[in-house]
Amino acid sequence: MVAPAQKIVLSGYYGFRNSGDEAVLQSILNALKRQSDSAGISIEPVVLSIDPEWTSATYGVEAVHRMKLAEVRRAIGESAGLISGGGSLLQDVTSGKSIPYYLGIIKLAQWMGKPTFVYAQGIGPVQRRWFHPVIKSVFRKCAYVSVRDEQSRQLLMTMGLRPSDVQVVPDPVMGLILPEEMASHSSLMGQAAKVHDAEPASAANSSSVSPELPVVGISVRYWEKDRRELDAIVEGLRQVCRTFPVHLRFLPFHLPSDTEASQYCMDRLGGDIAATGSAVSLCEEADHPQKMLREVGACGVLLGMRLHSLIYAAGRRVPLIGISYDPKIDHFLDRINCLPVGTTASLDSAALCGEIVRLLKDGDVWRREKETLIDSLILEAEAPARQIIEYLRHKG
Repeated sequence: MVAPAQKIVLSGYYGFRNSGDEAVLQSILNALKRQSDSAGISIEPVVLSIDPEWTSATYGVEAVHRMKLAEVRRAIGESAGLISGGGSLLQDVTSGKSIPYYLGIIKLAQWMGKPTFVYAQGIGPVQRRWFHPVIKSVFRKCAYVSVRDEQSRQLLMTMGLRPSDVQVVPDPVMGLILPEEMASHSSLMGQAAKVHDAEPASAANSSSVSPELPVVGISVRYWEKDRRELDAIVEGLRQVCRTFPVHLRFLPFHLPSDTEASQYCMDRLGGDIAATGSAVSLCEEADHPQKMLREVGACGVLLGMRLHSLIYAAGRRVPLIGISYDPKIDHFLDRINCLPVGTTASLDSAALCGEIVRLLKDGDVWRREKETLIDSLILEAEAPARQIIEYLRHKG
């Protein structure tokens, strides 16, 4: 007799069409499917989304509106448990409402007697100290807690959690792969090591751009009010183009704001770039995480402000350059033994140019240096899914 499928609710920043958070969702769904298949149990994910119709159509899963309490309660009530994660959900820098919302969802599930799991979250910054005991109280009642960096675990320890209560794992997006690689995921390590050679840089080029040009992927966002970081990036890119011709490919991860930031840079690069033999384009069609993953994989080097642009690049073995605006950037770069080229408050255009040129010339050296480390992070990225499926298997 086949056991009935167990529903599991996923809570996160889903349905907002932020490529990074959508990649987190896709990665978690993939990992849960692989681990449940391996364990011989069936699960049915139910996603809490701001746009449930879009989420359901995009991922082929059930979705309910994250702000409609009756729908959320019903979904949790019918489930075998709730997953909260990943991403930077518990922080109060972008909004003071995030922590109460996400903790409230976890607490609701706990009140309803459901096991709760924290999946590879980045915790903090948490500037309002009165949140600390609340986070501690909710997390101590979770069946499993994992965070994506040691700094998040240290922060939870200052709130009163024990080190043994919290597992440090890579960001789930480290395990994101392309659809055609899904069937042979068991041999991912050998496949991923060759992926950069297998996927030519011309894959991201528009028909009007020479496929011979090396592709510099660029993920920018608005941060400094005076736009000094974007102006410095523009000047650095202009210097690269004067060194040798390249294809500057802007990759917006958060719509529409990153598209606007990309357009800001493109407008300031101006028509003089064409005189160097270089080209500039904007990616406007990567509306699914795996489409953006393919775009990043087609780059010769990736310059990124968005965290998940850097994670995509690492997963595809694309040499990367990070610009720090938030501790999460530094934490991820530290995990792969890299340093940011600068911060948004202080970015040197010449240094940026030099790093892009170096990595375009010596990309194979970078890949050899990082290969073993990145391989291990990819393998570890599914640890939370294994733990959760194991819990559900024994409980069932």
